[in-house]
Amino acid sequence: MLGQKTVPYGHNPAAGKFAAVRGVKLYYETYGAGAPLLLLHGNGGSSQDFAQTIPYFAKKYRVIALDSRAHGQSADAGDSLSFELLADDCAALLTHLRLDSAYVLGWSDGGITALLLAQRHPGKVKRLAATGANLWPDSTALMPELWQQMKRGYQEGRTQHFTDAKRRNDWKVFLLDWRHPHVPLPTLAGIKAPAFIIAGDRDVIRPEHTVAIYQNLPRAWLWIVPNSGHATLHEHADEFNRKVEEFFRAKFPAKASH
Repeated sequence: MLGQKTVPYGHNPAAGKFAAVRGVKLYYETYGAGAPLLLLHGNGGSSQDFAQTIPYFAKKYRVIALDSRAHGQSADAGDSLSFELLADDCAALLTHLRLDSAYVLGWSDGGITALLLAQRHPGKVKRLAATGANLWPDSTALMPELWQQMKRGYQEGRTQHFTDAKRRNDWKVFLLDWRHPHVPLPTLAGIKAPAFIIAGDRDVIRPEHTVAIYQNLPRAWLWIVPNSGHATLHEHADEFNRKVEEFFRAKFPAKASH
């Protein structure tokens, strides 16, 4: 609409705050009112990646868009990252906000974090949607092109001495995906929250890996998005938002694929 201001998601002083939890200051932005919905971005990203997601859900939910530690405005002086660490951060943030639980939507690394949050802190997750998530870092989970690219990145970076703080942080963020996660499929049986497992039909995650995640969850939906790569929530934003909301509101006995 002509004259309408673009909201600077990820850099919005009107919506942004810092929460001092677990030795870091986590940056997050809040929009809307209603049941809490936690948004978790991917590797190297930030809360601004949800610019096409927040306006839709803010009409009915209290949307909390987080910058994971070492991402966006959430600085982290530590020397390494793990998804367990990120999941525990999410649980601490919800406690800080005096929220007993939330709906969770995670993309890529955020999807992995969402699964681990539900596994490690089951009471904190009402339902979770995860798009483009993997459970371990190798060519059985990731498409060959991505795995080869990551191997080249590791070979180039492992002998370097990073003196610049940003480059040192970028390397730490890269190593998160190179070294992690390590979630055995059978352990997914312990996730009691309903889960919506999503991936593009041309995702960087192998389709059989996505299906295996779905098959090993006790209460799950599956959606392989046609004509989509890894950025399902961007490439098919309207349909993506509608289907995730449908999942959040659905009655749940059965498994379903879409």
